[in-house]
Amino acid sequence: MNPTIELLNARCSTRAYDQSRPPTEEEKAAILHAAVRAPTAGNLMLYTIIEVADQALKERLAQTCDDQPFIAGAPWVLVFVADYQKWIDIFRVSDVEALGGVEHRAVPGPGDLLLACSDALIAAQNAVIAAESLGIGSCYIGDVLEQGETHAELLGLPAHTLPIAMVCFGRPAKPRRLVPRYEKHVVHRDRYERLSDDELREACAELGRLLAPRGFGGGAANIGQDVYRRKFCAGFTHELDRSVRWWLARWEAPGA
Repeated sequence: MNPTIELLNARCSTRAYDQSRPPTEEEKAAILHAAVRAPTAGNLMLYTIIEVADQALKERLAQTCDDQPFIAGAPWVLVFVADYQKWIDIFRVSDVEALGGVEHRAVPGPGDLLLACSDALIAAQNAVIAAESLGIGSCYIGDVLEQGETHAELLGLPAHTLPIAMVCFGRPAKPRRLVPRYEKHVVHRDRYERLSDDELREACAELGRLLAPRGFGGGAANIGQDVYRRKFCAGFTHELDRSVRWWLARWEAPGA
């Protein structure tokens, strides 16, 4: 098989790190170069990467990102920020108000946010795969979207930015377990097709075997109930929704 596809198939999240062999400066530079070579909307690179080098800050993020201690022990941590602030600042110094024949805008909108999030996440995945090719594992931390006010202050984020993902990097300290994926019903042709009830029941049965081989907790009888209880209705989901609404309002705030 093509070695790149083999690498993609073998990659899985790494949460325990070999502290004796952190990524070298040369490896970090290669990973960051791979990140900025990622596809980007209009070559605008609508993202900024924050390297979290301060140990106290890593320890604080380990607490604010749903109390995950392994974050503090990660040898290298990057936050990928959807960023339109830098272009708003460029527009300001470029005297764009002098342009004629333009419907002027003061702030970026939700479409700009989605493009910036896409740019940032594609760059993050380039970094993840580049790291994996060097024997360096990684783990995405989506919880950086929660606790919006706290994370904006901790990372010094201006208004037209949003931390779409944090990624921890380090060489695995122990063998990793490859998590299976449910591939059936994922690819549709030409248009979206909602699954029939029979197909949904088939998917539930297979997902239950893949995701919860030891059974379900909390009174759940199937994978739908289990995910509904643990994810969809969980307390962190309510905080995520609250923070995302805060990030969105901030993104479109005038005069930032």
